Amino acid sequence: MTVFSLADRLSTLPPYLFAAIDKAKAQVAAKGMDIISLGIGDPDLPTPEFIIEALYNGAKNPRNHQYPSYIGMKTYRQAVADWYKQRFDVDLDPDTEVVSLIGSKEGIAHFPLAFINPGDVALVATPNYPVYGIATNFAGGEVQYLPLLEENDFLVDLDAVSNDTWAKAKMIFVCYPNNPTAATATREFYERLIEKAREFNVIVVSDAAYTEIYYNPDDRPMSILECKGAKDVCIEFHSLSKTYNMTGWRIGMAVGNPSLVAGLGKIKENCDSGIFQAVQEAGIAALRDGEPYAEQFRAIYKERRDVVSAALTKAGIRHRVPDASFYMWCNTPEGYKSSEFVTNVLMQTGVVLTPGNGFGTPGEGYFRISLTVNNDKLEEAVSRISKL
Repeated sequence: MTVFSLADRLSTLPPYLFAAIDKAKAQVAAKGMDIISLGIGDPDLPTPEFIIEALYNGAKNPRNHQYPSYIGMKTYRQAVADWYKQRFDVDLDPDTEVVSLIGSKEGIAHFPLAFINPGDVALVATPNYPVYGIATNFAGGEVQYLPLLEENDFLVDLDAVSNDTWAKAKMIFVCYPNNPTAATATREFYERLIEKAREFNVIVVSDAAYTEIYYNPDDRPMSILECKGAKDVCIEFHSLSKTYNMTGWRIGMAVGNPSLVAGLGKIKENCDSGIFQAVQEAGIAALRDGEPYAEQFRAIYKERRDVVSAALTKAGIRHRVPDASFYMWCNTPEGYKSSEFVTNVLMQTGVVLTPGNGFGTPGEGYFRISLTVNNDKLEEAVSRISKL
């Protein structure tokens, strides 16, 4: 059988981080070892029943069986706008400032195609979700990584970025609450970022998928769009995946500057045919009535966070106690590199962790734990790790 060569844009890609983890996990499981997976951030809690019921009712409606709108049903976009107003006090025009997504990953992956020309530079805060750089490369752009360091609370040191770099940049990707470090952004940081972006005409791409996983009700993560002038330069990506345990449903949204939203919509017109309308109707139900359930999920993740933090402390493993997201960002024990430690843990204990360097060079010396299994499994996992 003929084997065809991949396009250059694929042949130069490193293995996708989570696909590689899944492959290694399968190899260990094949040996009969009990696997506890704390790798990928996929909530184990079920989608609330009322959302499933909305999907069921929508699926029975024949009008939902035809092609949906490329940019999303007006009712869905209105529900997104209403949610942003209620949650962040941000006003959005559902006709020009909201577009539906087949999950935020899809939107982020397509966005550079709308604005990056070959040779354009995108700044990517790292350690980072791998899609930002990959999507930029697919569009023919060049990536310049900006390190997120512990001594800066994993915020981009904006003053360390030279004016020459800002002048060359077409866009900058940031993610807060951050995946993988779980850091949160301050209003002062966002205001400074917007100031720089407006000065140099740089697009700010904000990945805000984890704003609803937080542990202090008096200090909820903010949207960058809350800041004055944000709509001049910003597009924000959000998702129902983490908030309402809908990762498999593939539904999200991009909001913000009308020209940025329209550019992404133009790509989507030519690349996909929208989201099944029954799923959008389920999304509307989630956005309108899901907050009590999201509050319950936060309480569960907080309990898990505290269980893991106590176990890690007992094991002598230094770690960051997150204020948001369901990730624990931990320091590898002395003498280990990230991949070496994670591989050793997997092979000897069956516990799947994510190596920090898989998210970028500044992630070396760290590993990530996802709080997406129950307390008993989390305690068992850390117990196994501590015995190494």
